[in-house]
Amino acid sequence: MTTERRYDIDWLRVIAIGLLLIYHIAIIFQPWAMFIGFIRSEHALEGLWKPMNMLNVWRIPLLFFVSGMGLYFAMKKRNWKQLFIERGKRILLPFVFGILAITPLHFLVFQKYYNMPLSYFPHMGHLWFLGNIFVYVVVLSPVFYYLKTNKNGKLKKVISKVMTYALGPLSISAFFMLEVGVVKPQLFEMYAQTWHGFFIGFLAFFFGYLFVYSGKAFWQTVSKWKWLYIGLASILFLIRFTRFESISNMYITTIESNAWILGLFGIGYRYLNKPSALLSYLSAAVYPVYIIHMFVLYIGALFILPLDLHPMLQFIGITVFTFIVCFLIYEFILTKVVILRPLFGLKWKFTSHEKKVKLSSKPVESN
Repeated sequence: MTTERRYDIDWLRVIAIGLLLIYHIAIIFQPWAMFIGFIRSEHALEGLWKPMNMLNVWRIPLLFFVSGMGLYFAMKKRNWKQLFIERGKRILLPFVFGILAITPLHFLVFQKYYNMPLSYFPHMGHLWFLGNIFVYVVVLSPVFYYLKTNKNGKLKKVISKVMTYALGPLSISAFFMLEVGVVKPQLFEMYAQTWHGFFIGFLAFFFGYLFVYSGKAFWQTVSKWKWLYIGLASILFLIRFTRFESISNMYITTIESNAWILGLFGIGYRYLNKPSALLSYLSAAVYPVYIIHMFVLYIGALFILPLDLHPMLQFIGITVFTFIVCFLIYEFILTKVVILRPLFGLKWKFTSHEKKVKLSSKPVESN
């Protein structure tokens, strides 16, 4: 079965992970970096955190939305057994391997930087996102397969109808408000390894699937009203940024978060839904780069922070170092060493001899 490739969704995933790398590098230059296990620069760039404040309420939810959308397309050509095997290989295997072999590396670099005794210990680190995704796939797949088998039912028609209105997609914010009210997170942007992060990811993953399931109605709506969503999000961000606590709170932040995301979906659908060689390359590379980026940026900090440079030049230097080294590792190691490919979410790559053996082992079909 052939399926329509949504290049805009691929682009948004690539952009979101690229912003994630920059966000993590910016943490190094904040006074509180060590409190969350990051190497800290002696020279803070607190002004750098102003744009990060805008990103931090939607960057992770966007990835969960996109992951839910991706599952919709994966399910179109797989039954539930095939789906679990495929997601197990692509998500669970890199997750377990990463806990044992990847995240301990940046903790070792952290210990080296601060002259601490070197010690190894497995940890989820930044890979908590993958663990959440796999749980969502297991828990929500029965619901999604039910929806798939009833794709022409009343529920599909109701969802599609709701999505035709400008406030339709934004109405899901009520569920995110309920999550905030029940979980009561300390900060909206504290996603990593928290119940808040788990449940907000669960909601984003679920509604990401429903958005695509609803059909063209959702995409036409967000494309039409994209600047309305971006304008609303900008206003709510300015209110939050000016710290009017009596007006801006986490309930309102759920609307801001979803408005940013809906606006981005509209912009992507309008301008990014087209193939390109660059996207083909980045779409394959971005997942392995996400897995390895933390220890690479820690190594960059290890060598660049001691240099007598302006902190902004250090930030730029670590950013350039992280992106270049991550893609060099991807290009010349992860894609070339066959045994490493599945451990970093890449498809198994057969040699020419193996391909011939595999093809020759297939039965010849008669006309």
